[in-house]
Amino acid sequence: MAAAVAFAVAAVSVSCWFVVRGKLYEELDNELAAAQSPQRLATVEAVLTACPQEPPPLSNNGDNIIKQPDVYYLQLVRADGTRCMALAPNSRREFVKVSEKDEQVARDAASDGAGIYRNGTDSKGNPVRVLTLPLLIRQPPAPETVYPDTALLVALPLEDTQKTLSDLALLLLVVSGIGVVLSAVAGRAVARTGLTPVDRLTETVEHVARTEDLTVRIPLDDDSDDEIARLSRSFNSMTTALASSKALQQQLIADAGHELRTPLTSLRTNIELLTRSEETGRPLPEADRKALLASVKAQMTELAALIGDLQELSRSEGQRGERVQVVSLADTVESALRRARLRGPELTITADLQPWYARAEPAALERAIVNILDNAVKFSPEGGTIEVVLHNGVLTVRDHGPGIPAEELPYVFDRFWRSPSARALPGSGLGLSIVVRTVHQAGGVVTLDHAPGGGTVATVRLPGAPTPPPETP
Repeated sequence: MAAAVAFAVAAVSVSCWFVVRGKLYEELDNELAAAQSPQRLATVEAVLTACPQEPPPLSNNGDNIIKQPDVYYLQLVRADGTRCMALAPNSRREFVKVSEKDEQVARDAASDGAGIYRNGTDSKGNPVRVLTLPLLIRQPPAPETVYPDTALLVALPLEDTQKTLSDLALLLLVVSGIGVVLSAVAGRAVARTGLTPVDRLTETVEHVARTEDLTVRIPLDDDSDDEIARLSRSFNSMTTALASSKALQQQLIADAGHELRTPLTSLRTNIELLTRSEETGRPLPEADRKALLASVKAQMTELAALIGDLQELSRSEGQRGERVQVVSLADTVESALRRARLRGPELTITADLQPWYARAEPAALERAIVNILDNAVKFSPEGGTIEVVLHNGVLTVRDHGPGIPAEELPYVFDRFWRSPSARALPGSGLGLSIVVRTVHQAGGVVTLDHAPGGGTVATVRLPGAPTPPPETP
């Protein structure tokens, strides 16, 4: 920042110096132009009489005297470089060093060549501003006379101008230096103030990376809305989400371990009984053996279902989002009904399905509906009826079982939660958790409530339309 300010100040200072220099030189040139105008009106008698081989002197009246201050240099320049100093009373006694450009003007005098401005020095080495132009004399009423190979040189000292420019350069240098220093100090202060939140954010990130402590938060000003504040809020939101995810993961692992312990213990006990029977040579009665094998099979089936449910819950949002598509809810319910009828052949399952199309993952949505129907089959009395209705995107599954106590309704969608009255029934306690998660991901809502006349009614509402959207080319 200081470098940029220094560059800008330097550019402005240099530009200012050159502008002032141009203006000062322009004033000098205008003054020189005004000084040479009398010689075109026959007022250079003193200069001409001071130079050998000069033209005849003009009449010395009041109109012909050079009325210039004594700061002017006046001299004639011949084409061969000879100079003729002015001896007029008001002219300076030093002479200006003649250059090749002056000689060129003298050579071009007969053609009335243009004059030139230049910088030069006098005989004492003092800087001067010079105007050299062809010598023209007019003595009214005579016509204008051009003197070939002769030029008039008029000059002004440059000491004051150069001193002014030097003082200006020094002033600009001092002011620029002070400005750069002040800008550097101010820039450093602003940078330190602006980077303090960045340093705080960096320290927090490093602390989280080092300690894996996701409870750390970056303090924020509620009124701040700059990029750093937005980044800090995003970081706090991210760590909050990660902490919540980590807590849910730990809870899932703990609950899964607890749920796995019971079937594994039962399975190990049954296998040990069968193994001991074989080792001791005392076979179990056939009925007991079949019961143990059936129990082992049931426990393995329960373990497989639990593992499948855990895998479903462990899938990331990105993995699910890649398989979302438009699905026919009616077809999905029909497929789930076929599986439910196999699991409850003694039950009567009626279906009234109208077309409805929604965006969801087909396999996950079918699994969620199967879980709802499984619960209805599980809690329906033998020979009972299950009513399935799909109208305008609202799916209801009603059974005629014992229903869910009112005090247990708030917990039915929690992971691994099982009603005390249903602990003896097969299941992992994850079915309804998978249902609510899948429905929410599809933008819908699922509820469980008491059914009029007894039993439970599950309601799923999914956004969509009765007809599929047109396919994009």
